[in-house]
Amino acid sequence: MSNEIVLESTLTCPVCGHSKNEIMPTDACQWFYECQHCHTLLKPKPGDCCVFCSYGSVACPPIQLHSKESGCCG
Repeated sequence: MSNEIVLESTLTCPVCGHSKNEIMPTDACQWFYECQHCHTLLKPKPGDCCVFCSYGSVACPPIQLHSKESGCCG
């Protein structure tokens, strides 16, 4: 079984629905992301560590490596 980390995630804006593939940082959480279409500033939902965990197609690398219970970037 492979423990390969996925570094690309598709972020989808909850306001306008615009999607864009982005490369996730491996050494930090990304707390803010500006939608390139409507310019809404996305922030993590309560309980999520970053915008990729809230709005991405793939959870961030620290969450992929560890369980959600242990959290990330705390």
